[in-house]
Amino acid sequence: MNIKTQFKEIYKLGYLALALIATFWVISFFEVYQLTLKNTDISVGSTLIFKLLNDFWTGLLISILLLPLFFLITYFHKKTATIFIQAIFIIIIVGQFALVNYSLTTLINLGADLLGYSYNDITTTVSSSVEFSIGYFVPYLIFIGCFFALNIAFKKLFSERSLIAVSVITIVFFGAGKLVFSQTSETENQNKLNYLVSDILKFQQEKREMNSYNLDGRTDFPFLKSTANAENVLGPLLNLKESKPNIVFIIVEGLGAEFVGNNAYGGFTPFLDSLIDESLYWENFVSTTGRTFGVLPSILGSLPFAQQGFLEQQKLPSHLSLISILKANGYTTSFYSGDKSSFDRKINFLEFNGIDEVIDEDKFGENFTKSEANEGGFSWGYPDSEIFRKVASVLDTKAEPRLDIIMTISNHEPFSFPNKNTYLTKVDSIISVKNMSSDLSTEIKSYSDIFASLLYTDASIKGFITEYKKRPDFDNTVFIITGDHRLIPIVQKDKLCRFHVPFYIYSPMVKAPKKFKSISSHFDVTPSVLSLLMHNYNFIKLDNVPWISKGLDTAAQFRNIHKIPLMRYKGNINDYIYKDYLYSDGSLYKINENFGTNKVVERELLNTISDSLKAFKKLNAYTTLKNKIYPEENNIYMNPGIEFSEEELKIIETSTKGLTFDQIFELAQKTAFNKDFKKAQLLCNYILNEYPNHADARTLKGRTLAWEGKYKEAEIELLNVIKRVPYYYDCYLALMDLYWWSDQDQKSIEIAKKAFKNNIENSDLSFKLAKAYQRLDNLKKSNTLMDSLLKIYPDNVEYKAFKQTLK
Repeated sequence: MNIKTQFKEIYKLGYLALALIATFWVISFFEVYQLTLKNTDISVGSTLIFKLLNDFWTGLLISILLLPLFFLITYFHKKTATIFIQAIFIIIIVGQFALVNYSLTTLINLGADLLGYSYNDITTTVSSSVEFSIGYFVPYLIFIGCFFALNIAFKKLFSERSLIAVSVITIVFFGAGKLVFSQTSETENQNKLNYLVSDILKFQQEKREMNSYNLDGRTDFPFLKSTANAENVLGPLLNLKESKPNIVFIIVEGLGAEFVGNNAYGGFTPFLDSLIDESLYWENFVSTTGRTFGVLPSILGSLPFAQQGFLEQQKLPSHLSLISILKANGYTTSFYSGDKSSFDRKINFLEFNGIDEVIDEDKFGENFTKSEANEGGFSWGYPDSEIFRKVASVLDTKAEPRLDIIMTISNHEPFSFPNKNTYLTKVDSIISVKNMSSDLSTEIKSYSDIFASLLYTDASIKGFITEYKKRPDFDNTVFIITGDHRLIPIVQKDKLCRFHVPFYIYSPMVKAPKKFKSISSHFDVTPSVLSLLMHNYNFIKLDNVPWISKGLDTAAQFRNIHKIPLMRYKGNINDYIYKDYLYSDGSLYKINENFGTNKVVERELLNTISDSLKAFKKLNAYTTLKNKIYPEENNIYMNPGIEFSEEELKIIETSTKGLTFDQIFELAQKTAFNKDFKKAQLLCNYILNEYPNHADARTLKGRTLAWEGKYKEAEIELLNVIKRVPYYYDCYLALMDLYWWSDQDQKSIEIAKKAFKNNIENSDLSFKLAKAYQRLDNLKKSNTLMDSLLKIYPDNVEYKAFKQTLK
């Protein structure tokens, strides 16, 4: 093909580019329409203008980037080039609309946080928010059809010559618009696909900058603080008993401060509202992250963020936490949640800090009922009332003093919880009783599921604390209640709103209820709680602690003595509270006493705060990448994961490259069946470092140890599985095999009984138990079991043969 013909083909790309841009515009019209239905306070006209401008430049940029590739392919085959570009544009349109859907649900653009989630976490989150059906995919097909229709229309509407003229005019027009309207750079106005790519590139660039920072030039631990200088701000506010108090954390999913007290959406947490007048209450309190991934390391360890959240580090650096320190000082430590503790790698943090027990979705049992699954079959696990009921059922088995950490889950998509209709009716009742504006009542009705879930969670907390008051240890218990972040789907009034959460210290030991308007954060909780305990009780001497912050501010007046970095999502530290200012994405906002914000232009202060945030980012990178949070040689409190030698790491890297963890487990199984037990165990250990509760991997590891004749090591591993996942039947089978091989028939009987007690019904278990009774000469019980099995499986040859041996 000659060059002239090739250039003529470029007109086809031009028509496709126009169709792509116009399809972006159609999607933007759809997005703005949906935002108006959500009662977002937007200016429809200006928002559309800004979005259309950004859509145009995104579509043009994509087309220019693809031009050389299109030109190259046309040299070999014209039709292939056109089909290729059409396919790429279809993928782009599908991606753009998917990102718009995400933004409409979360009210933020998806950016570099995508890199911070594992495949399992992504599928879990998507399953909770999206109910896949044929209807779900219809809009995608409509927009793809729209793209092809527009392409045909533009070909008919514009000749090749007029296409050039239209292109020049639009470039000049939209270029001028880009220069005139500075608001086009605002995050909410950007093209979603453009934002995703640019945010990932920005994250990677910042990551390179932090990695290139001279991290080798220092050996200090910059967050270390002397405990001698720790101020005991809570001591004067509490009448402590002689014995160490129980500490109960209640971390409420999505509980923003706007939903509590007399704030904007108040009235839907009546019990929590009542606690304000009985507690120490911080009105202007912030979470340190915009999602749940950061709450445990912040509130329990005052820890830095690392690059994508502290828990996302494959190997956690040496650190301290309230869990590890309290455990070392005689506390029984427990964590409770209704979902899987592997989500967001919570279990990795908890186990590093030596938690005594984790009760999550796998440890509830048949007496508890999961949340109803959505149409896609997804359920987060057990709803809040069941979580609190589970906690109450086991408290008497825990030695005092106790540290109990409870995380709720129901106030999250898909907002499924028991007696939902009852709470929906209560929402309507509250709207009718309260003197709300018509706009507010309309908005609440449009989010009735969410407000009903708030009422449900509030009632669940009330039920738990009401029952707890009947306990003899109530008088010596301190409840710490806060939100992990402000829930996402309801429109946020400003950039600070996402982090604004309530914070209570509730206890019968509170001398007098007080409200504080001073700003504090999750970073301040552990420093103040530990200082309170160390000043009043006999604790193991701890000279230094590695907290980011110094502790809670108990000033009654509005002020901020902290510098508070905020990670809005994984991989993004672009928000920072400095004095009474919020720095966010390069802009500066003044924080008023009502915790609202107003954008201000103060260049010198903006530069000062920007430099302060950069300094923190360097410390964040240095302390986490170089393991400089707390000296490892001084840390008696940590339980690190499995350490691999260089040789083992090479084997792991070679064997697992490109494989998911499920595929790695399949490889471990094949390796074990081929009798390469060492490599199988290595692969299992690699999986367990990432997912400590991976029952299949730990059971396989136990089996391979037993096959090697290492019965004691195998038993320890398999009993560990039962401790973590008590309703996982395969582990019981593995243990019974182990006890059979090692002639421990009495233990085999005990483990079978434990399985039956947990309502694990399995014919293999019964058969193995019958064989154990035979070896112990208890033929009567063996016969009874075999009779039962043969009634169910009368043709089973193995069962018949064994039955004959009993005669």
